[in-house]
Amino acid sequence: MQIDSANLSTHVLVRLTGRFDFSTRDKFIAHIKETISHAEAPEIRVDLASVVYIDSSALGMLLMARDLAKQHEKEITLSSPQPLVRQTLETAQFSRLFKFM
Repeated sequence: MQIDSANLSTHVLVRLTGRFDFSTRDKFIAHIKETISHAEAPEIRVDLASVVYIDSSALGMLLMARDLAKQHEKEITLSSPQPLVRQTLETAQFSRLFKFM
């Protein structure tokens, strides 16, 4: 999986590309921790438009990111998931936990 970020005026956009699964755990956690701790904007938007697969460990990573963001008085939102990824998120009832864009 590839991860990159862009600081925008209202939020930080974190773009994920490829498979979001256990093999990306260390890379994602390191990137999101750094992003949250250095972000001036109150929102971290995770762009899932280019994610082709997501597994249960990725769901756990998103929950971890949400908890870390709350500690820094920030919010994680999820953006543009592909149909298969959206279905996984909906099955896990993530719409109750995250705002979707």
